[in-house]
Amino acid sequence: MFDALKRLLEGGTAPAEAPSTTADDRDHRLRVATAALLFEVVRADGTVADSERTVMQAAVRSTFDLTPEDEAELVRLGEEASRRSVSLYEFTQVLREAASPDERRRVVELLWLVAFADTRKDPVEEHMIRRIAGLLDVAQPDFIVAKQRALAARG
Repeated sequence: MFDALKRLLEGGTAPAEAPSTTADDRDHRLRVATAALLFEVVRADGTVADSERTVMQAAVRSTFDLTPEDEAELVRLGEEASRRSVSLYEFTQVLREAASPDERRRVVELLWLVAFADTRKDPVEEHMIRRIAGLLDVAQPDFIVAKQRALAARG
């Protein structure tokens, strides 16, 4: 199952003439895109903090019903895709096409949880989340609600 996803990632984005046709392919692309966006926030400030990585893993765990091995593989694939990417668009496009508006709002909330993991709000991380939210068509009021929910969850 992850082999098909690895092949997709090795070639960058899916070719236009060979769109993902199965539900499994769609789900994997959605999961990797989500993990990659989470890692984009983790590394946005130039430091990959253990606390941010831990929250990223918890976000993946709480969002997708995966075995520990599949969770670790998804995080690895998300990090790899993020590091190889030249743009956020390849990830946000997958979510725009495959995720509902509620799911995209939830992704923005998860991004905020990762940003707040190290107990400080870095302006670079906020800028990154704003860019991602815009690319996901998450409206400003929903962006603010997601931020407030993440702050409340942080305690």
